[in-house]
Amino acid sequence: MPTFFDTWLPFIYLYGVGGIFFLIGMIIIRKSGAINLNKKKHRYWNKVLIWGFFYFAAIHLFFTLLALYW
Repeated sequence: MPTFFDTWLPFIYLYGVGGIFFLIGMIIIRKSGAINLNKKKHRYWNKVLIWGFFYFAAIHLFFTLLALYW
């Protein structure tokens, strides 16, 4: 059986540290005026970015669990 350091630590690092950089990037986008959430297309792409991050984290989590317990 793989250890915590072989399975969950990379997952936590990828989506924890990566999520911090993602959040910083989203804050920079917002503060620089590169996105205007009053525009429909900008709101759409903002949602795509945020939900895409969680979607890939969920897919990764699913396959990690599948690999560990199948």
